[in-house]
Amino acid sequence: MRRRTIELLLAMLLLTPASAVPAAPPASGPASGPASILLKPAGVFDGVDGIVHPGWQVLVSGERIVAVGPNLPVPAGTRIVDLAGDTLMPGMIEGHGHLFLHPYDETSWDDQVLHEPLALRTARAVAHAKATLLAGFTSERDLGTEGAGYADVGLKAAIDQGIVPGPRLSVATRAIVALGAYGPKGFEPGVAVPQGAEEVSGVDQIVAAVRRQIAAGADWVKLYADYRWRAGEDSRATLSLAEMTAAVAAAHDAGRPVAVHAATAEGMRRAIAAGADTIEHGYGGTPEIFAAMAAKGIALCPTLAASDATSRYRGWNGSDPAPRAVEINRASLRMALKAGVPICMGGDVGVFAHGKNAREMELLVGAGMRPAQVLIAATSGNARWLHLAEKLGAVKAGLLADLIAVAGDPTTDIAAVEHVKLVMKNGSIMSAT
Repeated sequence: MRRRTIELLLAMLLLTPASAVPAAPPASGPASGPASILLKPAGVFDGVDGIVHPGWQVLVSGERIVAVGPNLPVPAGTRIVDLAGDTLMPGMIEGHGHLFLHPYDETSWDDQVLHEPLALRTARAVAHAKATLLAGFTSERDLGTEGAGYADVGLKAAIDQGIVPGPRLSVATRAIVALGAYGPKGFEPGVAVPQGAEEVSGVDQIVAAVRRQIAAGADWVKLYADYRWRAGEDSRATLSLAEMTAAVAAAHDAGRPVAVHAATAEGMRRAIAAGADTIEHGYGGTPEIFAAMAAKGIALCPTLAASDATSRYRGWNGSDPAPRAVEINRASLRMALKAGVPICMGGDVGVFAHGKNAREMELLVGAGMRPAQVLIAATSGNARWLHLAEKLGAVKAGLLADLIAVAGDPTTDIAAVEHVKLVMKNGSIMSAT
């Protein structure tokens, strides 16, 4: 009998028009908006004008900055975060990283590419991404997986979906090298050895590689203008000007900027002529080459921390006289600055430990840049070169609330950026001490 009654009731419900079913009563009270947070530091470095503004505050609502300045009105229910003694500034942006590498004094580059399973490298990259974020770098341009295929695309998606913590990523996937020019090398010539980047030869192949990598998820295209053909040799130009020009045109047609590894004068000349957006390393630059970069607005990512780290792995203790590679790197930076070349802050992290990204900033100051210049390069400067300036890179109303607080004043002591007290990404506090 009970079963029959239930069946009758279900039949009546199915036959009842939707308009006859009473609607649920409206929720009482006004709809609640996004939560607000008021950050009250000792001062604000906005990433643009190069000074710390004492007494300024920042109001965040949801994922965005809504107000900046002194004595801000506070909406009811706002959470107040006191950052007495700290400087609030934009989240820093790593301009040249490799999340799928770890320091070469732990495992050589060859062994990472040839012997470490992809799952292991991906697990490391997850840990590296978290360390990067907690170090105050809320965004990163990752310039190649070095043999880990398109795993950076998946890592980026995992971060974006909130599965794992990390900086917002702009990825370059496999990168592109001239056939036979990259590595690993030194094996039986008849055996196909996995390479650290995608090999090409000729205009058609390089254009196909550009399009293939973009289709797979590349935000940037990374080209190697030069490299060592054999171990122990000096770097030489590898990709031809015609190849690079075609690659840059294909990338730009797809709305993707191009970063070019170039350590030689000829590699840099070809990168400039081809229309590269940034040049990485630039060790072989001359006054004439840097003048050409400045005229075209091409940024240099000098990667001082990479030459510093590799020299230390070979036994250098950091004292003067510095090894030749370090001196060349410092001298090329000074030439670039004198020529007015914009500087992208990026250390080639992965060669050295992730989470120690600020090492590059300290070395830039040591090589002659003012702390405020370096801070701008790591925030609004990198946002500009990475085509993110409409979203982040400054403490400004309307931008995404990617913010950090550091102990002390980094405009007087750049080492303050190593002492991160708070990290906020998209308006959410990721860490606070």
